[in-house]
Amino acid sequence: MADLMTPNAVTVQRGTQFREIARLLDEYDITAVAVVDDDGRPVGVVSEADLLRRQLSKAGAATAGAIMTSPAVVARPEWSVVEAARTMEERRVKRLPVVDDADRLIGVISRSDLVQLFLRRDRAIQEEILEEVLTRTLGVAPSAVTVDVTDGTVTLTGALERKSLVAIAVRLCESVDGVIEVIDRLTFDRDDAVRDGRAPDGTTVRPAPEPG
Repeated sequence: MADLMTPNAVTVQRGTQFREIARLLDEYDITAVAVVDDDGRPVGVVSEADLLRRQLSKAGAATAGAIMTSPAVVARPEWSVVEAARTMEERRVKRLPVVDDADRLIGVISRSDLVQLFLRRDRAIQEEILEEVLTRTLGVAPSAVTVDVTDGTVTLTGALERKSLVAIAVRLCESVDGVIEVIDRLTFDRDDAVRDGRAPDGTTVRPAPEPG
């Protein structure tokens, strides 16, 4: 996720005034700013909603420290996109300050960043599965399997030559970066679990008689 976040995030300190916060949100076209201490560690976040609540109440000091939501909900640069999206959904926030191992602010990731990434990644996932997983790794003809990707969910439809390839294909697709779920609708032409005339339970398997 480090390559997706915006570095040099816009920040304020506890004493920053209401009007200055509003000006920053408008100037940078953002919905929230992180409030940091003297060491650059996020201590809270001031969002548009926080400003609106303060404006309606007209109560108390109009500084970042007084109106911020604290503690700040933060992300780590090593997080996956899925982790960031899940945190935003669970905590109902649109932006996450990203902090390093010392909890110092190093960037910010927004919901719009994730949306754009998912839109781009669907096509990238599809291409990687078709070219790398199916064609190059498994030697499957591109026409044999249809790969549909929607918001990270992969649907595999078609027929593979052997039954054992189905589980392998699904497992390899699940390991592709950005894949959230794999829906298996694959069939197979031959059950290669039957070998040397015997089924896996040791019973003898006889070929079906020739017609006529």
